[in-house]
Amino acid sequence: MKKRIRAWSPYIVLLALDFYLLPLLIRDTGSGMLMLLCIMPLTAFICALIGGIRRGFDLVLPLAGILLFAPTVLIYYNATAWPYGIVYGGVLFAGVGLGGIFYKKR
Repeated sequence: MKKRIRAWSPYIVLLALDFYLLPLLIRDTGSGMLMLLCIMPLTAFICALIGGIRRGFDLVLPLAGILLFAPTVLIYYNATAWPYGIVYGGVLFAGVGLGGIFYKKR
């Protein structure tokens, strides 16, 4: 398990940057909705897609994404943001799954 997490660590770091730095750019409700509904999921999907292409399908990234997003609800948002963690997990699952289709063992 440690090898799998270590292999996915660059993508996990990118997700952490996505979830913890991008909310600092939120200024009002409109920019918050844009960030939560468009920019952050798109960034997470691209990260998962590239990871899936390079590493194949693995549930490490979607689970890490859910775990990484949970503290941000307490830090940046209110209780209504909890479902976004599950949505981002689904987005990451789709990205890794699609990338896994294009994965080629070297």
